[in-house]
Amino acid sequence: MWRKLFMVLLAAGIFAVPATAFSAFNAGNYEFTLAGSGSSDNNFDTTTASAEGALGYFFTPVIEGVIRQGIGFSDTQDDTDWNGSTRLAVDFNIPLERFVPYLGGSLGYLYGDNVEEQFIAGPEAGLKSFVNDTTFILAAVEYQFLFEDADQADEAFDDGRFVYTLGVGFKW
Repeated sequence: MWRKLFMVLLAAGIFAVPATAFSAFNAGNYEFTLAGSGSSDNNFDTTTASAEGALGYFFTPVIEGVIRQGIGFSDTQDDTDWNGSTRLAVDFNIPLERFVPYLGGSLGYLYGDNVEEQFIAGPEAGLKSFVNDTTFILAAVEYQFLFEDADQADEAFDDGRFVYTLGVGFKW
C-alpha cells in the first residue's frame, strides 16, 4: 500500500510542475541543510544528541541528488555510544514560488555502537520554505525500513519507522 501511494504522489508531483513555474533552484545549484536535536535528564546524567547534514546537487531545476550524513550520540552513567547513517537520495522538487515541496526516496546504511548494522531505505517528502533568495526552512518526513539484504527488503517495508526533520538550508 505504501509503495502504491508513494508512486501516485511521485507521478503527480512530476506532472504537476508547469514549464513556466518560478524556479527556486536551477540546474547546477547546490544546497546544504542542517538539523539537530538533543535532550538531557535533570541531572545531566543521561544525554542524547543527534545531527544531520545533507549536500544536494540539482541536475535540473526539479531533480536533485542528495547525500545525507546523520550522527547520534548517547551518554549515560554507564556507557557512551555513537550511531550514524549515510544515505543517498533522489528528490523531485516542485517549485511553487517561495515554497518548494518535494518527493523522493533514499537508500543507505545504518551503523554504530548500539544498532544492528544494516541497509536503510524508503520514501521521503518535505517542504522547503524560502525566507530569502538563498536560505530556507526545511520540514521533512521519511519512512525508513531496515534490511540486511535485498531478499529482506520487501518484507521489511511494513515494519518501518517515521523520521521527522526540521532544519535550515542554504542554496548556492
